[in-house]
Amino acid sequence: MKVKYGISAINWVNEDIMELGDHYTAEQVLGDMSRLGFEGTEFCRKFPRDTDVLKQLLADNGMVLTSQWKSVHFSRIELREQELQSFREHADFLKAMGCSYVVTCETGNAFEDLESNSVRIEPLSEEQWNHMAEGLNEAGRYCKDNGMQLVYHYHGETVVENGEQIARLMEMTDPELVHMLYDTGHAYFGGSDPLSILRTYYDRIRYIHLKDIRQEVLDWKRREGIRFRDAVRKGIFTVPGDGCIDFKPIFAELAERGYEGWMIIEAEQDPSIADPVEYAEKAKAYLQQIVG
Repeated sequence: MKVKYGISAINWVNEDIMELGDHYTAEQVLGDMSRLGFEGTEFCRKFPRDTDVLKQLLADNGMVLTSQWKSVHFSRIELREQELQSFREHADFLKAMGCSYVVTCETGNAFEDLESNSVRIEPLSEEQWNHMAEGLNEAGRYCKDNGMQLVYHYHGETVVENGEQIARLMEMTDPELVHMLYDTGHAYFGGSDPLSILRTYYDRIRYIHLKDIRQEVLDWKRREGIRFRDAVRKGIFTVPGDGCIDFKPIFAELAERGYEGWMIIEAEQDPSIADPVEYAEKAKAYLQQIVG
């Protein structure tokens, strides 16, 4: 496989739970990644937004930017033009940084209840599904016209989380415009077999997140009905080889298919509990063991 290995900055600095890793600087995060031998990373809230400054900072550490997450609300037709304009600006920034992929996720229909500290995910209506697919196709066309690819990230606590929803999204979107970000951890989190998702949608996959799951924390989350971010604090995610997912058949399948592209190691954890460098080294050792 002609694979390039990266690691997500979210292992150091969480993008949603602001207190997790907030003490890190961009220089510290990139310095750690560089010393660990990784080639690329995704954008982090600690990184500078100025493209020239960011390019220099990455170059100083022998790293490149691979992508950045983009939340969209394409399911809401009244926001279509506003959402597309925001998406285009986001894609333009990534293009200026030399990125080929735009990580995209629909985050509409998630309603937070502050009193119960919970999030209610309301299934999309038929009309909303159509609006979302149309918006994704249009955003994907903008990416294609600019030499990039939209990679859709199915994700826990969103409207595209489980196998049925993933299948519907793939059926309703143009395969030339909307590709898949294959995330091992979120496949398992949503109740799917990661290997089955890989085999079923391989032709749509252009970008990979390698993430593992702690089964006991997932069971606790499902039993207690707690929200996603509390499960993250509890340590539901970890690096490959430290959880319950068997990555050997996954890598065997990828090798057989001849996958080429980025694999980003991701372990959304509390860095004060799970040291990012220590866990990155664990992941590297495990991957070297199973793939050489």
